[in-house]
Amino acid sequence: MNQSATITSKMQLTIPMIIARKVGLGSGDKVTVSENHGRIILTPIKQLLAELAGSLSTPDKWKGKDIDVIIKDAKSSHFQNKKP
Repeated sequence: MNQSATITSKMQLTIPMIIARKVGLGSGDKVTVSENHGRIILTPIKQLLAELAGSLSTPDKWKGKDIDVIIKDAKSSHFQNKKP
């Protein structure tokens, strides 16, 4: 399916609604932008995450923990180590 779109002076692009809906994109969703042989490729982040899921093993210290707890602990540890 081909649709036309215009790039603004700020290099912004509005994705046509019919295409955005077809791939499940909504307002505020994130995409990766890449180039391949002169073509611009937009990939929804959630699709990329789904493709990568399971490609890395989970460290034992994280197994069974909620992702929000893991992130909070990692940030706390990171910034604690940054103090002079």
